[in-house]
Amino acid sequence: MTDKEQGRYANIIIDISHEKVDRPFQYRIPDALLPVLEPGMCVSIPFGKGNRLRNGVVIERTGQADYPAGRLKEIVAVVPDSVIVSADAIRLAAWMKRNYGSTMIAALKTVLPAKQAYKPKTSKTVIRRMPPEQLEEVLAEAVRKKQPARIRILSELMKEDILPYELVAGKLNIAANTLRSLADRGVIEVRSESIYRNPVKLTATEETEKQLSEEQRTIVNEITREYWQGIRGTYLIHGITGSGKTEVYISLIKNMVSMGKQCIVLIPEIALTYQTLLRFYKRFGDRVSVMHSSLSQGEKYDQCERARRGDIDIIIGPRSALFVPFPQLGLILIDEEHEPSYKSESMPRYHARETAQALAKMKDAALVLGSATPSLEAYFRVQEGQYKLFPLTKRLTGGTLPTVYTVDLRHELKAGNRSVFSRKLQELISGRLAAGEQIILFLNRRGYAGFISCRSCGHVMKCPHCDVSLAKHKGGRLLCHYCGHETKEVSHCPECGSGYIMGFRAGTQQIEESIGRMWPAARVLRMDGDTTKKKDSLKQILTAFSERRADILIGTQMIVKGHDFPGVTLVGILAADLSLNANDYRAGERTFQLLTQAAGRAGRGDRPGEVVIQTYRPEHYSIVRAAEQDYARFYEEEILYRELASYPPVAHLLAIMIGAAEAEAGKRLGEELAGAIRDAGSPVRIIGPAEAAVTKLKDIFRFVLYIKHADYQELIKVKDMVEDKINNGEYRKESVQFDFDPMDRI
Repeated sequence: MTDKEQGRYANIIIDISHEKVDRPFQYRIPDALLPVLEPGMCVSIPFGKGNRLRNGVVIERTGQADYPAGRLKEIVAVVPDSVIVSADAIRLAAWMKRNYGSTMIAALKTVLPAKQAYKPKTSKTVIRRMPPEQLEEVLAEAVRKKQPARIRILSELMKEDILPYELVAGKLNIAANTLRSLADRGVIEVRSESIYRNPVKLTATEETEKQLSEEQRTIVNEITREYWQGIRGTYLIHGITGSGKTEVYISLIKNMVSMGKQCIVLIPEIALTYQTLLRFYKRFGDRVSVMHSSLSQGEKYDQCERARRGDIDIIIGPRSALFVPFPQLGLILIDEEHEPSYKSESMPRYHARETAQALAKMKDAALVLGSATPSLEAYFRVQEGQYKLFPLTKRLTGGTLPTVYTVDLRHELKAGNRSVFSRKLQELISGRLAAGEQIILFLNRRGYAGFISCRSCGHVMKCPHCDVSLAKHKGGRLLCHYCGHETKEVSHCPECGSGYIMGFRAGTQQIEESIGRMWPAARVLRMDGDTTKKKDSLKQILTAFSERRADILIGTQMIVKGHDFPGVTLVGILAADLSLNANDYRAGERTFQLLTQAAGRAGRGDRPGEVVIQTYRPEHYSIVRAAEQDYARFYEEEILYRELASYPPVAHLLAIMIGAAEAEAGKRLGEELAGAIRDAGSPVRIIGPAEAAVTKLKDIFRFVLYIKHADYQELIKVKDMVEDKINNGEYRKESVQFDFDPMDRI
């Protein structure tokens, strides 16, 4: 057989995450590996002038040498215990590299939930092979010969046919040679079974299937019918808080499983894993598992193996669960699809929604998105006809939506109330505590650190060019992180002349102390970054509150995401407009989402709920529409702003992040890249370079260029051009990274 027929050569991606080596390198396959080497295997190869051994991933075998065969180096070995990257994973990694910008090796590592293979755990048992009458004779012999170890194990085997090995070796203290001797005589058998590590440790009783409402049933029937017809759509379930989206998910998955299909359920963060898992476990038992960053490497590997073997039908978890290798994938579900945590913060900076859509297309699967407050991207695609919309308009978890009161904090200040609690909120808190009902106080701290606003009239210091708030920097500077506009910090409000112009200074701990002074008998739990550092602390806080062991729960964003507390009848939203003033074009959308989600925590039981929104800008459309729980009207107003400013989803935005050891070098590279893009005649709009939001990080100066265009492909062309310029230029000390449609200011 010729070299060409055998596929004698392998194209390999080297495990070095650097642009200079971000391409396949060809190696000769030695005779010993010809029968076994497959694409996706990790191999050890000599690399570079010194032939230092490096690892790499085989992306294809070929019979065609790109260079004279004598010049090609040879693969040394297959790396033991390495995970094989499937063809689907290689294709998805290549798609991510092209669409988000990264090295291929970084993309390959991203699509592998488990980076290393682990031997399965073994479960040993000692099994009796003799009938009781014969065993009695062997026991009598052991008594005559005074063999205490044999007496102990044989006595136990007279009572039980099968003994756990841990009991035999531990409590009974039986040595291995004793067991071997008994096995040789045919008295016992020591049997070993491989068992997978299972991170799901639940014993919940099975839950009976709930009766679906007409709205819910319509969604399930329509999506299932289209799947049967061979239509693989993307669907958006827009359900108000408490409308029963999870029941729709469960019914859809039940239909998929009955067709022999497997399903991925994505949730925004680990904090929601337990509650979601419990709901699904009650219906699907041990056919459900989880995948998240807190699992051990062995647990991650075993969940991937269980998925490959078809031992599980459903995987639940945050972003990385998307890459669990289901061979029969039929459905991907993304709950709370609007959450920014679905966007990766490391290279490649992929978004789970778009990546799930690409994966669904590759695997011939359907994609379902769900949210009470859909992202503008998802709703925009509904209007464009790319997604199909299913509304859920009726609340099933307890009556109607809560009554919402919007309190103008400017009036509170004028009335002499300088407390963090408005008079209306104080009145309602006292009433709820007297009635034995529960309260959630949500401190909207997103974006609190940077902006400057007037506490008297509500005026915010904004960039005149970008319509985002200016961020406070050292040295009394106010800076725009989109275009670089700079002005001096002010001591008096330019709008009303008040001296109450400053940043926000309040945290959950201060709120807790204020409650202690005003309502000393109240039992308070606080849930924030400080109180949830320890393992299981989040679960313990949520469990304590759901069991009514506290009256008030104080927290930041994590308390408004998907939690269901029937005892809560009052939600207080403190400083609602902090996120509204974040120097970020998504500020209005984030504010609407946070307030709507927070308000949705009230009145989910059999008692009506009330919500107090405290704000300095009660007239802003994000706050008005959140109080009305009116997403459609909010979308109409917000999308108009995006159209006027050419922000996503109407246009696309590429952030090119530059890092340099010297500030001048970073700024110069940014200007050179901007000039090169202009010189190439690209139709894009270029903003910057400007200092990044965090100007210096770990001694690296950071600058950012923003590129805008309606066509995503034009931004990919810019990315490709910048990559070529960096790879072929003299920029050894500078780094460049890409972020398409960034979720946060950079």
